[in-house]
Amino acid sequence: MTIQNNFTACGIRANKQIGFQLMLSIAVFCLATSMLNAQTTSAQTSSAAAKQAPTSMAYKDTSLPLEQRVNDIVSQMTLEEKISQLGNNSPAIPRLGVPAYNWWNEGLHGVARAGNATVLPQAIAMAATFDAPLMHSAADVISTEFRAKYYAALHPDGSADWYKGLTAWSPNINIFRDPRWGRGQETYGEDPYLTSRMGVAFVTGLQGDDPKYIKVVATPKHFAVHSGPESTRHTVNVTASRHDMEDTYLPAFRATVMEGKAESVMCAYNSLNGQPACANSALLQEHLRKDWGFQGYVVSDCGAATDVFGPQYHHYTATPEQGVAASFSTGMDVICGDYRNHMSVEPEAILGAVHNGLLPEADIDRALRRLFTTRFKLGMFDPKADDPYSKIAPDDYDTEAHRQVALKMAQEAMVLLKNSEGFLPLKAAPKTIAVIGPDADDLDALVGNYNGTPSKPVTVLTGIRNRYPQAKVVYVRGTELIAPAAGDGASQAVDAARNADLVVVVEGLSPRIEGEEMKVEAEGFAGGDRTSLNMPAPQEQLLEKVFAAGKPTVLVLMNGSAMSINWANEHLPAIIEAWYPGEEGGTAVAGLLAGDFSPAGRLPVTFYKSTDQLPAFDDYSMSKRTYRYFDGEPLFPFGYGLSFTNFAYSDPNSTVAANGDVTVSVTVTNAGTMAGDEVVQLYLKHPGVAGAAIRALKGFQRIHLDQGQKQQVTFTLHDRDLSTVDADGKRQIVPGKVEVWIGGGQPIGPAGLPKTAGIRTEFTIVNTATLPD
Repeated sequence: MTIQNNFTACGIRANKQIGFQLMLSIAVFCLATSMLNAQTTSAQTSSAAAKQAPTSMAYKDTSLPLEQRVNDIVSQMTLEEKISQLGNNSPAIPRLGVPAYNWWNEGLHGVARAGNATVLPQAIAMAATFDAPLMHSAADVISTEFRAKYYAALHPDGSADWYKGLTAWSPNINIFRDPRWGRGQETYGEDPYLTSRMGVAFVTGLQGDDPKYIKVVATPKHFAVHSGPESTRHTVNVTASRHDMEDTYLPAFRATVMEGKAESVMCAYNSLNGQPACANSALLQEHLRKDWGFQGYVVSDCGAATDVFGPQYHHYTATPEQGVAASFSTGMDVICGDYRNHMSVEPEAILGAVHNGLLPEADIDRALRRLFTTRFKLGMFDPKADDPYSKIAPDDYDTEAHRQVALKMAQEAMVLLKNSEGFLPLKAAPKTIAVIGPDADDLDALVGNYNGTPSKPVTVLTGIRNRYPQAKVVYVRGTELIAPAAGDGASQAVDAARNADLVVVVEGLSPRIEGEEMKVEAEGFAGGDRTSLNMPAPQEQLLEKVFAAGKPTVLVLMNGSAMSINWANEHLPAIIEAWYPGEEGGTAVAGLLAGDFSPAGRLPVTFYKSTDQLPAFDDYSMSKRTYRYFDGEPLFPFGYGLSFTNFAYSDPNSTVAANGDVTVSVTVTNAGTMAGDEVVQLYLKHPGVAGAAIRALKGFQRIHLDQGQKQQVTFTLHDRDLSTVDADGKRQIVPGKVEVWIGGGQPIGPAGLPKTAGIRTEFTIVNTATLPD
């Protein structure tokens, strides 16, 4: 509307005697009043409409197509009712029979923040199993417990309590590109292929296989290119090359959306190449919707919608109205408001965006259709008799059967990093065992972050006592995590070690010092992240003093990220990486010591010797990062892990099919003295191809072999497995020789580490092809 039109609309004629400035002020006041009156009238009309009964009940007719039902219910909502549904805590619309629903639920490695639940090992530990079928089973357990909690919490009006819904904000499939990131424990490690396979297994296990109904919604996060530092996550503009995006940062999201059929995706806090992730056209429109055909809904990370416009954050827009308009128009569908330190995006901002012409109501309708499509798929508007999951009892959580899954996952996650001269398993039960260290009897070290509450947690101390009931087990904490113990905790630890037949030192980190946006003030830590990969100084000093007592000593690490344990690797006979192993972690550690099973966990991340080997933390280029592009010598490489038995590889064979697929097979034999698992890993190398990784994991299978047993293991490589990415981000199949390594780890290892069993072969690609994004 022009200024003259403003005058006319208010009944004002141009008058030089009044003065232009005064006329303008009157016109502006008049216009604001008319808009307020219009909004008041609209609100009154909406209020009246809100009291009306539905004009159609088609949305309750289960025989109708889903799209028709969704369109019917959305079309009957007033604008205010629509807007009310765009936050994570969506209120009821009683006249339409829409119950209140909170979209915010956490299920990273078990139902979190909802009371007692089965607590599986932390995500990084589950990745260390290299066992996708087991991951699928674990996710199925999680979804069963979500359903049980949901049924138990349902109110008569159909609403449920916070954290007891059916939309889980998991898995975290960001690439753990730098070990200093405090939230890396939530991921499946540094490799895009491993992350993709474990991510798809988790998503499909969580969502179920019913053709009509979803068991629990999975939400791969944080889309995209999000991995620290925590201190800048609300303000940073990450720059990522087209090569790194296609080669590293996007494959797991593509896989969980296109293969796993994830119903939801969470957009991240950070900006990417100049646009906030929750208003990023390349991410939400080009990749997610156009290239991958995603039909589900996008939820913001909590507070990320505010980050779009907040002057202390991205300041991508000047006002909240412009911010929500940019996000919803680009493809975000529901806002998670932040109840902590950031401004919440109030419904008034969305309403204002609509009234000011910034946000078409059609964009709101589109978001609502996505959200209500999901709610219908979850069975929230259908009779209970139609619910295929209604057989799940409200108390079907924290069960013995589920605890056994947690135990198996913990056992498979254990990585034996060092075992000099067969120190483990123990040859005989020790008479006296000294258990020392701040993580030995600590619940936090079992459960990690984003966790539930185990009813029967087994710490390492408890596990050892249970496994060796006849032994005298002496426990001394010895030190705090990042500060010396009060008093003489270290002259006590040493005394206990001197009087023991075996010393088990349990040290490392804790979710209290590494995690999400934390306030930790200590050397080596900052904001939840780490500035050093070394063992915290008080723990390192305790370890050295205890070892000096001269007794057989095992180090058990409990942590969510790689550590530079150089001194321990040089001096101790045995080191176990136990991660944050879940509620049965202590049982698994004790069982490994005793030889109840042969360990076969593998590192899903590279263990570096120090931060000196790494680029700057805030540099998102993959150059010299992870095993795929790191050209130095690591302390322990990605994919590494020892066993109590030995495996031999023979009879390699590769065949190129007419359609371009390649089949590679090998015979694996348990040539050792006990039964055990082997993680068979396939790596490809493309010599001379620009942009190709040094080597890249493209297949893995975890198999079990009895002593002397052999098995042929076969991998089928498809087009994306065979492709490389050029500088422009184009994924291509390039003619030439491809080198293949199949073994129990990578074909390299730092000096002093046991040689990895495996075998080489090769094949030749003759065709050229460019693959879709």
